[in-house]
Amino acid sequence: MADQFSRTALLVGAEGSERLKHSRVAVFGIGGVGGYVVEALARSGVGTLDLVDDDRVCLSNLNRQIIATHSTIGAYKVDAAKARVLDINPEAIVNTYRTFFMPETAAAFDFKAYDYVVDAIDTVTGKIQLVMQADAAHTPIISSMGAGNKMNPAAFQVADIYQTSVCPLAKVMRRELKKRGIEKLKVVYSQEVPIELYSDADNLEEGDSNDAGARRKRTPGSNAFVPSVAGLIIAGEVVKDLLWDRAGVRNQTGGETGGHGI
Repeated sequence: MADQFSRTALLVGAEGSERLKHSRVAVFGIGGVGGYVVEALARSGVGTLDLVDDDRVCLSNLNRQIIATHSTIGAYKVDAAKARVLDINPEAIVNTYRTFFMPETAAAFDFKAYDYVVDAIDTVTGKIQLVMQADAAHTPIISSMGAGNKMNPAAFQVADIYQTSVCPLAKVMRRELKKRGIEKLKVVYSQEVPIELYSDADNLEEGDSNDAGARRKRTPGSNAFVPSVAGLIIAGEVVKDLLWDRAGVRNQTGGETGGHGI
């Protein structure tokens, strides 16, 4: 008898489906990238999701964030995402945290409880803390590099952080992680040179960033098709890694999955 995940089961088998159902993934940052990560993980049958973001949906999110509609403006992003996940899979367990992740709030999260961590936040300090905490807990992590100021969704690559190029955020992360002795980190990054914007704004609109204390000085350009692709790629890596690393299932799309973050 078919169910909502029967088409996925044709690819991963019954054991793989059960493995996903009993997996717990934490997604930090529920924006243009992170929202699509959550969407794909929910539709893949991941049973428990922890969603972390302190922002509310605002009008300028509508051009790219899957949780953003006129009806969700003003809602906390984690609440809007939870409602959407449960509408997709009523049996899912969704834990929400209206929190801006930074070193000061990091102790609230037990990374040993997660099977995988997704870094989809946009501040270097928070990203470094996520990587360090995942490393200490021996929990797989994948990190999103810059998805703003870009127009080519085909330019994304999955790589180790030390094999990246072009992306300004990846350059900073390489330098800072090397200082801290982190030897590897799976990332999704774009090889597209950031576009020069037609105009710059001095400040982000309220609710446009996951950074509560240090808003970017300039608003990044964005669209519907670049951050979404980054998020879907990340979700694909998480699913494949969960199947391989947790169940010993060989990736059906081309051999082993290539490791699991740090």
